[in-house]
Amino acid sequence: MTVDLLQVLPDFDTKPYSHILPSLDKALITTNDLVTLDAADLAKRAQVPLGDLKRLAEAILLALHRQLGFGDEEAYGNGTLSLTNVGQNTASKWNTISTLDDGLDTTLGGGIPTGYLIEVTGESGAGKTQLLLTLLLSSQLAPPCGVSKSALYISTEAPLATTRLTQLLSTHPRLSSLPPDQKPSLSRILSIQTPDLESQDHILRYQLPVAIKRHDVGLVVLDSVAANYRAEFERAGARAGAAAMAKRGTQLVQLGSLLRRLAQTERIAIVVANQVGDRFTPLPAHASDAVSRTTSFNSQGSDGERGVSAERGPEQEPHIALISPDPLTLDHQQRWFTGWGDIQLPPPAPTLSFKTPSLGLVWTNQISCRIVLIKQPVYASRPLLTRDMNGKEVWNETEPDITKWQRWLKVVFAPWVAPTGGLGTEFEILGSGLKHIMKADGLNNI
Repeated sequence: MTVDLLQVLPDFDTKPYSHILPSLDKALITTNDLVTLDAADLAKRAQVPLGDLKRLAEAILLALHRQLGFGDEEAYGNGTLSLTNVGQNTASKWNTISTLDDGLDTTLGGGIPTGYLIEVTGESGAGKTQLLLTLLLSSQLAPPCGVSKSALYISTEAPLATTRLTQLLSTHPRLSSLPPDQKPSLSRILSIQTPDLESQDHILRYQLPVAIKRHDVGLVVLDSVAANYRAEFERAGARAGAAAMAKRGTQLVQLGSLLRRLAQTERIAIVVANQVGDRFTPLPAHASDAVSRTTSFNSQGSDGERGVSAERGPEQEPHIALISPDPLTLDHQQRWFTGWGDIQLPPPAPTLSFKTPSLGLVWTNQISCRIVLIKQPVYASRPLLTRDMNGKEVWNETEPDITKWQRWLKVVFAPWVAPTGGLGTEFEILGSGLKHIMKADGLNNI
């Protein structure tokens, strides 16, 4: 078979083309070659019949279109994609799951849509779990707030927070007021833990499709997608090197293909939580003095790089985004797909240490949407009564203390809504759930 066909399309039926695949493999013809290069040249290079090679290329292209959600078989006429049919097909199946907050739903373009693989990423304490728990309940609501279906929670770390779910059911204003027959129930939330990669792969590949059909599941939550991969591949240490990274990349491609296919064929929403790491960015010479005291550290993870932010306080310097100016470098380009690095705000607006979602660019290419939750501490100085050398009582300012946390929700990329500008929509976490904070000018976004 071709060098990477089953990596790109793990479930592709190769039997009709088994007579030409060994020749293509021997000629080192990749899946990308089959869909982009001239068929006649490839057939000559591999010494296979031109007609058979064209049929293989058309089958691969059709499978890729299905994987990307371009529609079912009826959207194609003689192997040609019909955009009209695709648009009608998509519109007729558009459903969303609400965050139960109008401001956050507006930022998300109506909520979390079905048919997509969606990532929610952010540091610890940013609100990922709170958002996911809300979705587990709202998916059970009737449209337009939900899809009237059960939810499935797959945990790779902590077990399902049933206490918090019970609190939301009794205190959230949009849930507590519902009649009993319309109210979500914990009995409609299935939960399972996957302690390692082997069990995770078995559950996702074999048990998940059966559970979706048997229990009428409309939402699948995987919390978090990075935990088992980091535990498995960081255990070997630096000796594993490129071979371990290549193996992890292949597994991530297969995982992404599996989850996207399930989301599209079953018309469900699959939401995965992801961790972040601090981003190390080389400090330019002209900025080294200005930010020498401003390195911001975060304890989350070891992937990615660590960032630098301007000093806090009213006397802080203008925000300096320490990103490579070379447009061909990954460090320069990742500002547009990580969620950090594209914010240029003058003081006194918050400054941020840069983060990078775990699992790298390979995983980024597998997801349809990335939602970033950003948090930033708010500092205040606390006066302290002391005595000077003469014994006189004086008030001195101490080191700033964290008084509260500010949080924002931001869409980095999505096919159904434009990226969120600035920091995004500010929200707070209350006992009754998530609530956006309306600005004085009436706008949600900074």
